[in-house]
Amino acid sequence: MMRILAASLLAAALLAGPARARDAAAEPKVAVAPQYDTTHVYVAPEDVDRFVGSFTATFGGKSTKQVVATVTPTPSSTTSQLIQTPVGTVSLFGFKTPIPHPFGTERTGYLVADMDAAVASARAAGAAVIVQTFPDPIGRDAVIQWPGGVNMQLYWHNTKPDYAPFATVPENRVYVSPDSVEAFVAGFRRFSHGRVVSDDTKAPGAEIGRPGDTYRRLRLASDFGRMTVLVTDGHLPYPYGHETTGYEVADLADTLAKAKAAGASVLVAPVTAGDRSAAMVRFPGGYVAEIHQAGMAAR
Repeated sequence: MMRILAASLLAAALLAGPARARDAAAEPKVAVAPQYDTTHVYVAPEDVDRFVGSFTATFGGKSTKQVVATVTPTPSSTTSQLIQTPVGTVSLFGFKTPIPHPFGTERTGYLVADMDAAVASARAAGAAVIVQTFPDPIGRDAVIQWPGGVNMQLYWHNTKPDYAPFATVPENRVYVSPDSVEAFVAGFRRFSHGRVVSDDTKAPGAEIGRPGDTYRRLRLASDFGRMTVLVTDGHLPYPYGHETTGYEVADLADTLAKAKAAGASVLVAPVTAGDRSAAMVRFPGGYVAEIHQAGMAAR
């Protein structure tokens, strides 16, 4: 009897593997390209210009013309502009009214080829749609939440944008607990048609401000861009966990010098660990970013 049960379970498992693969393959590919994915940054209106000046002086690039608009499904007013640099793009908001919940908690905006298909695909992959699809001045949006409490905004434009590819693709830095990492990674991979580039269960703790310790770090890649998943117990020294994006630069020392000259603060001096040297920087208005140089130590 036990042998029969074991054989039945084995057969079910063998059948489930291909079935899961077919389910994932059946999900539509809704990602467009990494250069259309933006980090959402909220600052006070009086800090908007200082942030733009500091960010572009650090990374290069330029900002679109600032507009005042309603970008939420309920009444609100914010300045809005897109800051495009060779290493990443920021959607910048300076709300003149109280920010309607849950806006401000979404970390990124992902351009999708088809909004309805993207929302259905996200749901099928295990995400909750916490803000149903709504119109904005130039398209449609929705906000989704993945296991582990990771919020992202999906957007679609009435007129398809045309942006140049990045010089280096930024990474979406996601902190999750061991309890939610498997569900998050499985769901996001299914939605994005992504792959795990690396899974280091003994990554150096110096990367998250805990030298001498280790933690688990996964790196993912998809048509949405790069993602680093940092699996921690939540015992994080400031400012780790506050950053949502990591920017790769050719010369970290030079970039940090530009940042400081432009009014940014270096919260954590460069730390060489794993395959990169990285620093943590706070820009005017409070936005915290990880900036790294891959493959070698900073000068």
